[in-house]
Amino acid sequence: MRNIVVGTAGHIDHGKTALVRALTGIDTDRLEEEKRRGISIDLGFAHLELPPDIRLAFVDVPGHERFIKNMLAGAGGIDLVLFVIAADESIKPQTREHFDICRMLRIPAGVVALTKVDVVDPDIVELARLEVEEFVRGSFLEGAEVVPVSAVTREGLDQIKQALSRLAAKVRVKDTSRWFRMPVDRSFSMRGFGTVATGTLLSGAVSTEHEVELYPAGKRARIRGIQVHGAAVRTAVAGQRTALNLSGVEVSEVARGMTIAECGRFEAARVIDARLELLASARPLEHGSPVHFHAGTAEIEAQVRLLEPTAPLEPGRSGYVRFVLREPLLMLPGDRFVIRMFSPVATIGGGLVLDINASTRTRRAAAAQRLKRLDGATMADRVALLVSESPCGLGEAELIARTGAMSEELRAMAHSGSFFAIAEPQWLLLDRRRADEIGKRLHETVRAFHQEKPLTPGIAKEDLRARVAAGLAPALFDALLRTVKTLLVEGETVRLASHKVAFRADEEQALSKIEGAFAAAGLAVPSTAEVLAKSGVEASRAKTLLQILLRNRKLVKIGDDLVFHQSALEQLRGLLASRKGQKFAVPEFKDWTGVSRKYAIPLLEHLDREHVTRREGDLRVVL
Repeated sequence: MRNIVVGTAGHIDHGKTALVRALTGIDTDRLEEEKRRGISIDLGFAHLELPPDIRLAFVDVPGHERFIKNMLAGAGGIDLVLFVIAADESIKPQTREHFDICRMLRIPAGVVALTKVDVVDPDIVELARLEVEEFVRGSFLEGAEVVPVSAVTREGLDQIKQALSRLAAKVRVKDTSRWFRMPVDRSFSMRGFGTVATGTLLSGAVSTEHEVELYPAGKRARIRGIQVHGAAVRTAVAGQRTALNLSGVEVSEVARGMTIAECGRFEAARVIDARLELLASARPLEHGSPVHFHAGTAEIEAQVRLLEPTAPLEPGRSGYVRFVLREPLLMLPGDRFVIRMFSPVATIGGGLVLDINASTRTRRAAAAQRLKRLDGATMADRVALLVSESPCGLGEAELIARTGAMSEELRAMAHSGSFFAIAEPQWLLLDRRRADEIGKRLHETVRAFHQEKPLTPGIAKEDLRARVAAGLAPALFDALLRTVKTLLVEGETVRLASHKVAFRADEEQALSKIEGAFAAAGLAVPSTAEVLAKSGVEASRAKTLLQILLRNRKLVKIGDDLVFHQSALEQLRGLLASRKGQKFAVPEFKDWTGVSRKYAIPLLEHLDREHVTRREGDLRVVL
């Protein structure tokens, strides 16, 4: 089944609602005030199934100037337009504004219904047809079928259905394979059901029991039930008019302008970068101008920041701009929008979202050049640009939120030559040139470290990360390290593969003196500072030599100033091994070893840590 959304457009009282009712048998004027006043104030909905396999969902929008914002709330998900012009009045002010809105939203095609032909002479109908053809020349409706129709006599209804069917068979349907998104156009409470939100699915699919999120509120809800055109279903797909019964949220927490979408996938944006087309009928647009920003079902106040050096933006021209929204809004690159002036309130332009939440620190000219690159970019090009701008790479979650890309797309891109990528513990992409640069800096940093500290086997891995790429995720850093063939990672130390510690003659002698002093002392070890002072080399080299002996486990440090030779500790273990299971106190340990309490307590604590002994109150037991 091809699910196609058809929106009505046209001036007030030109017969949009009557025509939809005649086509579908459904009255879209649902509000009492609408019925009393005879005009549409808010959105109305109806549906019609046509052979062979087409379902049309009609969004009937108000034509009165005061309700244009309601019209815009219904226009975002439209695939085709049923453009309504009354034969007895022809082109009127809201005809032009609705037409401009349809052009700004890039609605691809439509049918022109020349209504009320039953109240005018045939020559007036023909004159109106000529005026319509002139009006739509050069637009998306040029060459569209113009069908004379009457909702009263039902003349032309079959031709309208046939024309819509032909267009619906050719129009590109919404993508069910993308992430689920549904802008909310109505919310209400139903007795026995609770909160209900309606809208047109822009993309993806949603099923009962799924958890969803309300953007930008951040509230989460569960789908209790789904209706499509009044019928209960388990799953709704892109292009369908849908009602979602939500549990976990109150009706007061759901409002028109919000978007129901995949949980935790997106970030609402306050900064929208876009290509804006200004209508020829608009006034020049100044930098900093306030506007009404309409997208999906939302209307938000925004400030326009022109990014290109020529200002203001002239009527009929297009340019790259930044919108700073007063409130956050869920949008993705590729979404379309319309803007209206504050005073007088009128549609002045529209355009295409190119990026969201971009850095505001970039100079205006550079930001404009960046948007030029994004304008028309493929998803792969867009991802490549965003990743190249991040010195520490970007994760799957960040890229989805910024681009709307699917996980499968990103993982396929990860295997291209443009990126260095890891999959665990999460997908991360790093620009390949950046990865190569980091690799070179890793080599140079380790080489410089060896020159500075030739007696040290290598640099600590975390120290190396801090020097070269402090913000890089540890897993990504480790993966990069493994690609640098000139480096070896030994535990938490990194060295050049060619590096070997080479001692000078005085260092060899000092090393022997230091080790010999501790070996000769047994368990009654001397002060570390005293030993180093007698080593025969300056203090900095002596400390380095001590660290080498500690790393090689020739010496063991068990306290702030207590260093023992490994042989002394092995002898102590042997002494205790013959007393396995025996309980003893500190005085007994001192008698066995001949050491003072100064050494006994630290030694016993070391033996506890090594699981040679276990403390039980004031006693210990040999394990």
